[in-house]
Amino acid sequence: MPTVYETSRKVMENAEKVIVGKRGAIQMALVALFSEGHILLEDVPGVAKTMLARALACSVGCQFRRVQCTPDLLPSDLTGISIFNQKTQEFEFHPGPILSNILLADEINRATPRTQSALLECMAERQFTVDGQTRPLPRPFLVIATQNPVEYEGTFPLPEAQLDRFLLRMSIGYPDFEDENEMLVRLQAAHPIDSLEQVIGHEDLVDAQQKVKGVFVHDRIRQYLVQIVQGTRACPDLILGASPRASQALFRASQALAAMNNRDFVLPDDIKALSPYVLEHRAILNPESRLRRKTARSIIQDVVDSVPVPVERRQ
Repeated sequence: MPTVYETSRKVMENAEKVIVGKRGAIQMALVALFSEGHILLEDVPGVAKTMLARALACSVGCQFRRVQCTPDLLPSDLTGISIFNQKTQEFEFHPGPILSNILLADEINRATPRTQSALLECMAERQFTVDGQTRPLPRPFLVIATQNPVEYEGTFPLPEAQLDRFLLRMSIGYPDFEDENEMLVRLQAAHPIDSLEQVIGHEDLVDAQQKVKGVFVHDRIRQYLVQIVQGTRACPDLILGASPRASQALFRASQALAAMNNRDFVLPDDIKALSPYVLEHRAILNPESRLRRKTARSIIQDVVDSVPVPVERRQ
């Protein structure tokens, strides 16, 4: 079986045929996929959020479904519904889009809290309930949820409990001049996503997820991680700091990033690089900090900078 490094390089190079100049975003998405976590993509329309999800699904040979969240979207529109068959005189279950490997929940904050809670069970428990019967979800299972940070009219902000279920929050951002020009050149004849091929198998992805769990984390590195997370709880600029679930997410994500960089051990730099993505959406600023125009990302960075980095001790 290929290493996590080899697997990630194949997927990134393949996805870059569609997503131009955004290797960092693809890398973070793969960190979540290898960590068996979920992604919250917060960005303006038209920056390839859907294309990123489709490119990942095509590259790893996974089933991809997309749901456009609206206020009239019902939980059964996600999970499926049981319909009575008059011929057999029995109820037959018709599955919804949740039964996929990669689910794109577009504009998740436009769905009602009732529908969001149905998705929450799927994200947290890897299962869903219809008519009192609980069914498991396929593995791997990744939710990529998007929301528009500009338009808030008619939306239902995600509660803290659901935000905490996302392994990381990220954005793609606008391309620079050269990348946008290259994008138009590639789109001239046909869209690259239409010809994108699978580069790894389903078993390679599952194997990579298992190998990530075996990446070594030294005691002092683990303590460094915990100090950062607990530092957010003691920060006077925050009403709410990161939860223990954040510690687990940062721990697993750092293992995935180390493996993707062809290492079998975690470095402090891995934790530093991932902290803004994993901790920012879990932090709630107090009113005074907002008035001073502070951001969650800058506060998290201050917390990370305040924790001493562990160094190797010579014997």
